Amino acid sequence: MKHYIFLFFLLSYTLVCQAQDPSVQKKLQAVRTTESPKIDGILDDHCWIDVPIATDFFEIRPVPGRVEGKEKRTEMKVLYDDAAVYVYARMYDHPDSVSHELVSRDNIGNADFISIVFDPFYDKMNGNGFFVTAAGVQFDAKYSQIGDEDENWNAVWESAVKIDDKGWTAEMKIPYSALRFSAKEIQNWGLNFSRRIQRTNVQTFWNFVNPNVNGFINQEGLWMGVKDIKPPLRLSFSPYLSAYVNHYPANIPGIKNTTARFNGGMDVKYGINNSFTLDMTLVPDFGQVQSDNRILNLTPFEVKFNENRQFFTEGTELFNKGDLFYSKRIGSIPKYYNRSDISSTETIIKDQSEAKVLNATKVSGRTAKGLGIGIFNAITKAMQTEVEDQQGSIRETETQPLTNYNILVFDQSLKNNSSATFINTNVLRQGSAYDANVSALLFNLNDKKNVYFFNGAGKMSYLKGATSRTGFNYEFKGGKQSGNFRWSYNQVYADDKFDKSDMGFFTNNNFLDQLVRFGYNNYKPTSWYNQLESWLNFEYSRRVNPGDYQRFGVVTGAWVQFKSIWSVEVDLDYGPEGNDFYEARNGQLYRTPARFGASVYVNPNNAKAYNFGGNVKYFKKELFNGREYNFYFFQNLRLNDRIAFGLDLNFNPSYDYVSWIKAQGDQAIFSRYNRNTVENSFDAKYSFSNKMGVSVVLRHYWSDRRNKEFYLLTNQGTLAAYQGAPLTAMDRNYNVFNVDLIYVWQFAPGSELTLSYKQAAETNDDFYTKRYNRNLEDILSAPQNKSLSVKVLYYIDYLNLRKKGK
Repeated sequence: MKHYIFLFFLLSYTLVCQAQDPSVQKKLQAVRTTESPKIDGILDDHCWIDVPIATDFFEIRPVPGRVEGKEKRTEMKVLYDDAAVYVYARMYDHPDSVSHELVSRDNIGNADFISIVFDPFYDKMNGNGFFVTAAGVQFDAKYSQIGDEDENWNAVWESAVKIDDKGWTAEMKIPYSALRFSAKEIQNWGLNFSRRIQRTNVQTFWNFVNPNVNGFINQEGLWMGVKDIKPPLRLSFSPYLSAYVNHYPANIPGIKNTTARFNGGMDVKYGINNSFTLDMTLVPDFGQVQSDNRILNLTPFEVKFNENRQFFTEGTELFNKGDLFYSKRIGSIPKYYNRSDISSTETIIKDQSEAKVLNATKVSGRTAKGLGIGIFNAITKAMQTEVEDQQGSIRETETQPLTNYNILVFDQSLKNNSSATFINTNVLRQGSAYDANVSALLFNLNDKKNVYFFNGAGKMSYLKGATSRTGFNYEFKGGKQSGNFRWSYNQVYADDKFDKSDMGFFTNNNFLDQLVRFGYNNYKPTSWYNQLESWLNFEYSRRVNPGDYQRFGVVTGAWVQFKSIWSVEVDLDYGPEGNDFYEARNGQLYRTPARFGASVYVNPNNAKAYNFGGNVKYFKKELFNGREYNFYFFQNLRLNDRIAFGLDLNFNPSYDYVSWIKAQGDQAIFSRYNRNTVENSFDAKYSFSNKMGVSVVLRHYWSDRRNKEFYLLTNQGTLAAYQGAPLTAMDRNYNVFNVDLIYVWQFAPGSELTLSYKQAAETNDDFYTKRYNRNLEDILSAPQNKSLSVKVLYYIDYLNLRKKGK
């Protein structure tokens, strides 16, 4: 008998040790229920009794691998039936210490959260995460093989939370319409849970996610024995109606200062089969998205703006492969814009900055054998510009034709979290305008332990028009991606004809770049810090045709998070003299001076009701003793869980900088100048509930250019004193002022009412005003473009509609 008791305790001890061994994959047995729980955050439903508990979470920070303490332990349960997966969550804590700031959907804010992440095909490469904060705010995301989080993905699901004397609780109902899975009779799903305690910056996972191992989904647990579930018909409609009133004091005879318009359209989501989904937007309306942060751009390249339109950000991980897709090209920033039909004697009366998107469609998914397929199509309306000649006659001319944008992707998952991909982008324009086509083959290979990797791509562009042009680009990268010490070597080549700009973001071609990176990360806390990272990078670039040297640079730095949760980063940047073939805008060489830069970043503990931080940067160029400084300061204040304010102040002065200013015949004129850039933004939010809130953002941006002396760029790339006719009206004084006030009410799952007020003004003068206050007064008194809009979008699930019909 004693032997049996001894063996029993030995077996129990072994099981406990295994359960708490971070290297052992955790498993949870799936349990079917015939009684679905009420989603109210109260864990008293009978169906939760005797369901296996997932507990003993492991920290990822601050101490990776440490098991959570009993006083703040987490207990999770999962049930399923024919319609949905149900989640039970008990988070033990002191109730007064639970952070629960109210913010808008898809934001966390200053709040604790609990999440569940599913990998229904158990390919360890793709997953869906469902988060709920202690304030009841929902957040969902898609995950790809390299651990990227696509927070723009949205699903319709239910959740509820409660704070009680033991801490807080949560319940979720995740319908199968929010997931993609196979029709197998018995299935195993990848599964993980995560919890964050905001005030202490502690984050834990049920199955340990080692920060020293590359990837996130590949470090998941297992949900075993899901039986007899069938993928439902996934069909939903989201019709919308919107109305706009716009006022701009143009005060031009025949043109109204105030206009109104009405829009209507629909988004459609259809599950073609178990794996693939069709997303379509018909006559979309993007008027409620936040305004772009425009700036005074003195570089030869365009500015890349963030995409704020949900259709072009949600579920686009396949289309973003190979960095060929810049969604702002569709509608908002078209590449092809032809003004050749407008004569120098004509004046533009009415221009369009955006091409109207008529419709857009996405088909994407992944088969049970790991083949991801993506098809994208969008059509934009032709753009018309009104011009007036000297006799007062007004006519319209087409500056952007009807355009069709297409993407096709095949992405095959391989062993060891590897993949091979083919992607093609194609732009077709009506009429005589040229068409563009870019194709790429990509590969990403990892060894069995996910320590070493090798990836690369081969790309070809083809422009077809009056003259056709074919260009090539390749890149490869290899190195060590896991462990404390990491390194990589990267080489990128593009010939002088490669061009992906019609559907992708593109600056220049004709280069061979090489980059070597070394990094050391220490995730094990010490007596004075939680985490430490450091890096050393070497960059070298040459042209391809001809093979001229362009630049060399060394960047080193370190980042440390202290015990107080404050963090500091320090960067140093050095580069010797180089050759710039783009600044002159005409192909001339400009010999760039040696440079040195230093930066310090400070970030606070965001859990504090009042927190602040910022950075200081210094750059020096040897030519004319050019100097640039940047002082950035931010502060945030939470009065309570409903009201919060933020203020960002950015001051960026530069002295004796040199750059191109104009072309004079076939010669480039440069100037030495001083420049001030000041950007101030204020934001505030008030949350009525976890489904209703109002936010406002005010931004003023001012930047000038005060020329001191002009130079002629010589054939040797040096600067000579300018001896020509006096140059006038060359200074710049640019101001932008924006107000974005948005009220959102999620009045039903997937449905929302949006009320938006926008105000914008822009001035771009050829003289400068020294004082910031004067510039602020001028932009506020300038003509303001004001708009008020209301949009109602209603989510209709076909299955629910059919049930009501019965």
